Amino acid sequence: MGVLSYISELCSDVSHSHGKTKKKKKQFQTVEIKIRMDCEGCERRARRSAEGMKGVTKAEVDPKKNKLTVEGFVDPKKVLKRVRRKTGKAAVLWPYVPYDTVYHPYAVGAYDKKAPPGYVRNVADDPGVARASSLEEKYVSAFSDENPNACAVM
Repeated sequence: MGVLSYISELCSDVSHSHGKTKKKKKQFQTVEIKIRMDCEGCERRARRSAEGMKGVTKAEVDPKKNKLTVEGFVDPKKVLKRVRRKTGKAAVLWPYVPYDTVYHPYAVGAYDKKAPPGYVRNVADDPGVARASSLEEKYVSAFSDENPNACAVM
């Protein structure tokens, strides 16, 4: 039975496709873009550049954060390219994460003066931020004032 069903699937795929390749369906995504918006015209232009795309279900603008949020069955790279082309402005994917999600929010790579309130740069995978290894933490805790079993030599 398994062989017959496999052969019937092959025959049905060949008969229906007629040389056309199957398109891969895009997943529903939320794309956040940082773009500078000075006035209402900039906001409108940014929103309309995204709304005109095929697959977009919703486009929202937050002018205080300079943020454009696009939801739909779209490719983030294509949305970013279109927004750049239609608005003529520099646009990048949203580089910030909420303050609470970062382990060291005031580290050199994380803190950004231009970030909206409550946000810092996403440096989770950034090798520029130094992290203490377990061996280093072990030695530091051996001489810590908070450790009751710490060495009293110092």
